[in-house]
Amino acid sequence: ASSAAVAGDFSANVGMMSDYIFRGIKQSDASAYAGLDYEHESGFYVGTWGADVGVGMEYDLYAGYGGSIGDFSYGIGYTGYFYTDDFDDTYQEINLTAGYSLFSVEYSFGTYDNFSGPDLDYGFVAGTVEYEGFYGTYGTFTQDFEGDYIELGYGAEVSGFDVGVAAIMSDSDLSSTGDSETSLVFSIGKTFDLR
Repeated sequence: ASSAAVAGDFSANVGMMSDYIFRGIKQSDASAYAGLDYEHESGFYVGTWGADVGVGMEYDLYAGYGGSIGDFSYGIGYTGYFYTDDFDDTYQEINLTAGYSLFSVEYSFGTYDNFSGPDLDYGFVAGTVEYEGFYGTYGTFTQDFEGDYIELGYGAEVSGFDVGVAAIMSDSDLSSTGDSETSLVFSIGKTFDLR
């Protein structure tokens, strides 16, 4: 391995979700996922992640930089969301994050290719509070997208597996039914250190 690779960590992850819901929007029922990541000791990272969305696959590519000063954390990155079988079209965005102690915020802005229609610009803002595995997130879309959601959950490591449960309350703009809805999601996964 090169000296640059030795200075970082490779990891892989696999898992299952009872429902795949991202930013309050349901992507599919029970879904399997897997990912591969590399993080350099300097704070730079790159990775890919994919999930079954029922009709084809979603695969994501991302890279960025993150660091911390005491209890304050910060990050900047790029994420591209791509799909097979015309499940959806491409989203590409810049992600900005910051956190202090129990609190973190995210602001992402990007462009949606929108199949044959005009490209759409969107923003996404979220705030999260996390303590001892419990967390609460409020997220909202801006610009050409609309909608809000609240996610309350708990995650823990059990016998080497990451398990989680979350209640996700999506408003009518994000719901697949056109009415506000609440979903209960269970997940289990495992991360492998590939050093």
